[in-house]
Amino acid sequence: MNASDTPCPCGSALAYRTCCARFHGGPLHLQAPSADALMRSRYSAFVLGRHDYLLATWHATTRPASLEADPPGMKWLGLDLRHHVQQDADHATVEFVARSKLGGRAHRLHEVSRFVREDGRWYYVDGEQR
Repeated sequence: MNASDTPCPCGSALAYRTCCARFHGGPLHLQAPSADALMRSRYSAFVLGRHDYLLATWHATTRPASLEADPPGMKWLGLDLRHHVQQDADHATVEFVARSKLGGRAHRLHEVSRFVREDGRWYYVDGEQR
């Protein structure tokens, strides 16, 4: 089995090549069609260290100049999308829990993220941790 046939990190049960890889680049580079699809693709980008994609999908008004690599030994364990609300055609929120492990300790990131669509493209704006 080659790497593109591995399960997608976002937990969709699809192969990476038919799930988030379509948004991360390559010959079939597509834009995420919804805020929850963008959230899944961003989680996969975190798992795979695709900082280029994370920065490109972060809204310019809140985007950091750069991102640091995960600490050595960090392991992402899974994503749980809890709630997706489409406020209008161009604004949405996604509540999620991302689980990770570092140095034998489990961690959870529980966040309600805000997304905006501009010129047909979804962007992560910011999030409120719960």
